[in-house]
Amino acid sequence: MKLRLGMIGGGQGAFIGAVHRIASRIDDEYELVCGALSSDAEKAKASGIALGLDPTRVYSSWKELIEKEKQLPEDVRVQVISIVTPNHVHFEPTKAALEAGFNVILDKPMTFSLAEAKELEKIVKASGKRFCLTHTYTGYPMVKEAKQFVAAGKLGKIRKVYVEYPQGWLSTFLEGEDNKQASWRTDPGKSGIAGAIGDIGTHAFNLAEYISGLHVSKLCADINIVVEGRKLDDDGAALLKFNNGASGVLMASQIAAGDENNIKVRVYGEKGGLEWQQDEANTLLIKWLDKPAEIWRTGGGYLSSFASHNTRVPAGHPEGYLEAFGNLYRNFALTIKADLAGKTPEKEWLDYPGIEEGVRGMAFVENMIASGKSDKKWLDFEI
Repeated sequence: MKLRLGMIGGGQGAFIGAVHRIASRIDDEYELVCGALSSDAEKAKASGIALGLDPTRVYSSWKELIEKEKQLPEDVRVQVISIVTPNHVHFEPTKAALEAGFNVILDKPMTFSLAEAKELEKIVKASGKRFCLTHTYTGYPMVKEAKQFVAAGKLGKIRKVYVEYPQGWLSTFLEGEDNKQASWRTDPGKSGIAGAIGDIGTHAFNLAEYISGLHVSKLCADINIVVEGRKLDDDGAALLKFNNGASGVLMASQIAAGDENNIKVRVYGEKGGLEWQQDEANTLLIKWLDKPAEIWRTGGGYLSSFASHNTRVPAGHPEGYLEAFGNLYRNFALTIKADLAGKTPEKEWLDYPGIEEGVRGMAFVENMIASGKSDKKWLDFEI
């Protein structure tokens, strides 16, 4: 049985919508049955027809989609709605979808503001529906292995966390060249109070907390607008303090000229450390205090059930960004199917980002910007 999927946003000319659709199809867990694929009614219609959707279920707005789908028979209407719009169009359609009884997959960062995030948390809990936030990098098998490695205490008490996300694509004033992606991501009216910090900094923050199992408790940030004329930050860094006393460093930059998307994390404990980076996604490097370093690889029979469950091909075959995205979609689908069957989902299926990660991500954004503007060295991480 495939889950019936609807999509809000992600029409012609959109990057992330196509990624979400590919992710939903990798494991044949979903069938795209309806969409409101653009805020432009004509583009929404053209996008839906191009995807082969039933013309009667190609909607001109997200409001129309939710209203008409909830009127359809239960065995026909959409079951999961994927929302892939810019940040300022996250909260309202997600709220409406949940209150209409639909499960939701939402692109990150979760909302336009922390206030919206906290309100959405209440709505998710009251709805009784499932909610997934697409922090893609947690879907990689070796990222899941790193989390389990730390959780098992193999590194001892965690002392230090480094995470970095360098990009170079906004090294010039690209938003002045009619570039859709650059335009909305650098627009305070659509992106919120942060640029790079919200766009990729939230990924770095989420990855640091996910693998370490810790929560940031204090931070000291430096926020920069490097490219002249830009309205939101394109570069930032922070010193971090975690709730177990560990310290850390986070860097997120979109003006690192020549860099692509090589997000990288290092975690150090009393006994050793580990390192993972997207450029070598199949590899987890384990470094010991008193013995040679080890190279752990996707597909190895020695890996945890969490890594194995999220691996599709034999060792040596690369699994990348789309597969990691697909893992979030699949785990979400397996969880919903268990719900529908009245069964308890497996712990590996439940390992996808949700509402808590979304709230903490928005708190990270607002704390980073506040710290960057403050003369104080350290600010408490406020939620």
